[in-house]
This record gives sequence, C-alpha cells and structure tokens, in this order.
Amino acid sequence: MLVLILITVAALSACTGMGPGYEVPTVNVQSFRPIASDDGGLPKFEIVLHVVNPNLEPLELAGISYSISLDNSELIKGVGADLPVIEGYGEGSFSVVAGFNVLAGIRLFRSLLEKDADTFDYSFKAKLDPGAYKRKIRISDSGTISLSNK
Repeated sequence: MLVLILITVAALSACTGMGPGYEVPTVNVQSFRPIASDDGGLPKFEIVLHVVNPNLEPLELAGISYSISLDNSELIKGVGADLPVIEGYGEGSFSVVAGFNVLAGIRLFRSLLEKDADTFDYSFKAKLDPGAYKRKIRISDSGTISLSNK
C-alpha cells in the first residue's frame, strides 16, 4: 500500500510542472543547412532549433520529433535525443539531423511547376518529450513565403 501511495505522489509531483500557469515553450528554426550523407544516399540536413522556456522550472527534454512541410508536402522529418536542459526563464539552441523525403520533394516540385502564384505555405511541427509522467508539448508554426521582392 505504501508503494502505491509513493507512486501516486511521484506521478502527481511530476505533473505539477505543467499545471496552471504553465506556458508552452517556443521552438524556432534558427538555421538549416545541407550536410553530406554518410551512406552517399538521400540528402540530410542539419537543423538548429532555438528553444525559449518561459517557465520557472527547467525544461528537461528526453527527445523531440519534428517535421517541416512546404505546400502540404512533408519534406523533412526527424527526431533527436540527448538534448540540453533549458533552464527556467532561459533559452538554448541545439542541432538535429533530419532526412529528406524524396517523393514529397518530387510532388512539391511538380505542384510548383503547375502553380501560378509566387508564394507557398510552410509549416513546422514539433513534439517535445519532457520524459515519463509529463505531457508532451506540441508546437506548430505556419505561414506563407513569397518568392517575389514585393
């Protein structure tokens, strides 16, 4: 019985970090560059992500999964682990390596050739995993990129 009470208290204390007043951290793409593939196959990209933690508690991330889409074609998808702790009311950057979805890239290229507009929509989605007994943090950003100088 004591073990059950201790487990319940531990689970509840783990959830307190995401209780009332908890603000969702922000994640932005800081830089994006192609890198050489180890196996000479599909292209890979190094993506530097910048995280801002607007909360008192440190943000200890067990992992992250993310995707980047252009015109609803998911071009880049990746995961990362062994991430740094983002201190309370702090920020930090880390890099992850992502693979390129060639078929989605071909579909995007084809749709761009058929498109009259000089803009395309983008979206960035990420799921931050703060570890066991804590809610996953889902973040998304989207918008439009214009290729014209107007």
